[in-house]
Amino acid sequence: MNKPARSFPRPLSELVGAALSEGLARQGFASTELITRWAEIAGAEIAAHSEPMKIQWPRSTDGDSPEPATLVLRVEGPVALEIQHLSAVILERVNRFFGWQAIGRIALRQAPLRRKERRSRPALDTNAAEQIAASLPEVADEELREALGRLGAAIKRN
Repeated sequence: MNKPARSFPRPLSELVGAALSEGLARQGFASTELITRWAEIAGAEIAAHSEPMKIQWPRSTDGDSPEPATLVLRVEGPVALEIQHLSAVILERVNRFFGWQAIGRIALRQAPLRRKERRSRPALDTNAAEQIAASLPEVADEELREALGRLGAAIKRN
């Protein structure tokens, strides 16, 4: 008899990566890494005010050596001039990431970034956490009981 194959939980990154790769390929991205690792590639200061939109690859006529592409960045309006002055640094960092001269120039599009600002969460209610922890006398480990109390208070808060 054949045993049915066991299905193991797969990391969410595998599923999301597969789903996004087709859409990103239409934007010129060969992989999702340039977008997902933008802060590492460009640096935190540059990534805070910009994000890659697409890569425009030129049509090759001879087929021998590919011409460098244009990286289109979405940039917040007030910082666009500074990002333009840092374009040589960005080009060097992106090409170092790719391992070859993939990008030849950067084009900027001034627009608000599509990132959602994280809203700050209200402080945890310590009284509720203590009450929940006290209601768990069967948990012998004190640290575990306190952690469960904090978790319960966080769940109640939301």
